[in-house]
Amino acid sequence: MNDYEIHSGKIFTIIVNKLRAAGCVFAEDEARLLIAFAGTTTELSDMVELRTTGMPLEHIIGWAEFCGLRIIVDKGVFVPRQRTAFLVEQAAALIRQKSVVLDLCCGSGAVGAVLAYLEQIELYATDIDPVSVQCTRRNVTTAGGRVYEGDLFEPLPIILRGCVNVIVANTPYVPTKAIEFLPPEARIHEARIALDGGTDGLDVQRRVVAVAPLWLAPGGHLLIETSERQKPQTVDIFTSCGLITRVTRSDELDATVVIGTKPAPKTF
Repeated sequence: MNDYEIHSGKIFTIIVNKLRAAGCVFAEDEARLLIAFAGTTTELSDMVELRTTGMPLEHIIGWAEFCGLRIIVDKGVFVPRQRTAFLVEQAAALIRQKSVVLDLCCGSGAVGAVLAYLEQIELYATDIDPVSVQCTRRNVTTAGGRVYEGDLFEPLPIILRGCVNVIVANTPYVPTKAIEFLPPEARIHEARIALDGGTDGLDVQRRVVAVAPLWLAPGGHLLIETSERQKPQTVDIFTSCGLITRVTRSDELDATVVIGTKPAPKTF
């Protein structure tokens, strides 16, 4: 379909109206994408139907725009949120060329992929969800990233212990009882394991922070995305594990990142 058909034809208007009725805030932008990626009118109709029933646009077209990159997002995989660009920004400021970087709970691998695009790094990523692992491999292979399936640090090569310069972790931090109040895009179409952070939303954070110092090089950094409400508890978790801790915040993106640094050994 050409631009004339998209912008002035009935198809575009009908799709926009359907998407708006379904609650899609950016109905016109989404309509353009659906039209652009549909091979036939039948396929387009099916894609619009999926979107009106709550399937994430990214799962329908197969990718998400994140920090200027097109990230492959398979069905069921956690869709990278735009606020997580702030986590990338904070990590990028700490990374140097040839840094060893670990993307924990990597999901689609979006964070690691962008960091590898910005700087030449030695990238590792892990996720417990096999579908996410396969998705991440497709996103980071060209950057030389190595992806492992398993629980947090468990599947990593032991040789990395004490050698990681930067760990980024967008761990699940939604309290279990709050899952039911999430929009259907997340509640129904993303893996629950990517959302559920336990009773107070901080179970996975605690597990990451408890073990991270074993894997960080002296002076290495752990960065975790958290909510503004959970920030005090996240800070306590970091400091209780001996990390030098600070908080960064983007009001524009409504994003909060806690950064912990492993102290370098004292020299006398």
